[in-house]
Amino acid sequence: MSQSELQFLDVGSGPSARSIAVRHEAGSSPGVLWLSGFKSDMSGSKAEEVARHARDQGQRVTRFDYSGHGRSGGDFEQACLSDWLEETLAVFDLFCTQPTLVVGSSMGGWLAMLLALARKETGRIDGLVLIAPALDFTEELMWKQRFTPGIREIVLRDGRFEQPSAYSGEPYVITKKLIEDGRNHLLLGTSLHTGCPVTILQGIQDPDVPWQHAQRLVAALPQDDVVFTLVPDGDHRLSRPQDIDLLLKAIDRLRAS
Repeated sequence: MSQSELQFLDVGSGPSARSIAVRHEAGSSPGVLWLSGFKSDMSGSKAEEVARHARDQGQRVTRFDYSGHGRSGGDFEQACLSDWLEETLAVFDLFCTQPTLVVGSSMGGWLAMLLALARKETGRIDGLVLIAPALDFTEELMWKQRFTPGIREIVLRDGRFEQPSAYSGEPYVITKKLIEDGRNHLLLGTSLHTGCPVTILQGIQDPDVPWQHAQRLVAALPQDDVVFTLVPDGDHRLSRPQDIDLLLKAIDRLRAS
């Protein structure tokens, strides 16, 4: 099976309309839907390895770029979690009409959980694999923990703050809109039930999503079958060969169950 052609999906209407870049490869079920992290795209190393593995197994695989990311249209600074969730739901509804394993990295883990809860009744989500899931990160990890009173003042006054990035040469722009919109999608602190098995992979050396944060998600899923794997020397990306191997094995276990 060869890699699919890039296609575009129109999402939203009026001033909020944008064109989302999607790669979808046909194959057997359960398929795989990949959800990238904040400021990441579908050409990242983990996304490519997951797609290659699915292709080798003859599985259907779908991945896309959020608006303001990668090949998709839209302005990153004007986008927020509600937009990226709308796009995730649109891609799932159109391309994932059969049983699907949802694999989400960092912010993609938050979106994967929101997707699983929103589409629980479809019965089409066979499992979740979450890599350093950054649920509620705009509030719990940024606003409450990392943002000093001075940074909060800048966000409220200027509507944006340029946060240095350890992963790229350009800073991440964190907007007031992103922070405020994130509060509409907070999940931690409540009891969640996806109705599907959940695997969480988390590096103990992760400076961005502390392992204790991922542990809060485990505690929030008392009714689900959860496997929580801590990688003692793992960082946030979990993209070393041994980390990728762990990820692919987790996907295979869910596929076989």
